[in-house]
Amino acid sequence: MHGESRAIDEAVLRALRDPRAPEQLRGPAWLAGAARDITALGSHPVIVPLLLAATGFLLLMRQPAMALAMFAAGAGAMALNVSLKQLFARPRPQLVPRLTEVSFASFPSGHALLSAAVYLSIAVLVARLIPYRRVRLYGLALAGALVALVGFSRVLLGVHYPTDVVAGWVVGGLWALLCGVATRELQQRGTVEPPVSGDPLAPRGPAAPRR
Repeated sequence: MHGESRAIDEAVLRALRDPRAPEQLRGPAWLAGAARDITALGSHPVIVPLLLAATGFLLLMRQPAMALAMFAAGAGAMALNVSLKQLFARPRPQLVPRLTEVSFASFPSGHALLSAAVYLSIAVLVARLIPYRRVRLYGLALAGALVALVGFSRVLLGVHYPTDVVAGWVVGGLWALLCGVATRELQQRGTVEPPVSGDPLAPRGPAAPRR
């Protein structure tokens, strides 16, 4: 709000463009098209069906508390995104030509925020349902890579400053973490259904005596 990040924001945007043709990205000709495809992974037409599918899956697994946490992670992230954009009302970058159409304010990046909240929540869900450590690590790494690519694509396309994206990652990630921790606490207290079998985050009781 005070412009302290302006220098680094503008330096990054300039570094990604051809100085002789600012409407073109540095790198191969297909990079702009790939950025548009990747950025769609953080858009509402992708995030909302994915969120509903994950919520429905949990309901079929008879885990209504986890389903509510999943839905809250996505729906709450959308509400946070709108509220923060209205609060800060940061204009979109004008330094370089935009390579895709956008609306609303710039801070924080909605694509970064929503992808962090939903993809990380799904990754945590995978970690809670699958007992194999390598699969859990793979799911977390894949979610992290998707979130990083979505955020970077917004800067490549010139529709967000880097600090917009970082703010989206932080808010989305913390909100997903808050929803997950709240659900686990309720499960441990017995307020809602118990943790799923094999949940690596569930508290472990005393070991059964050997016979």
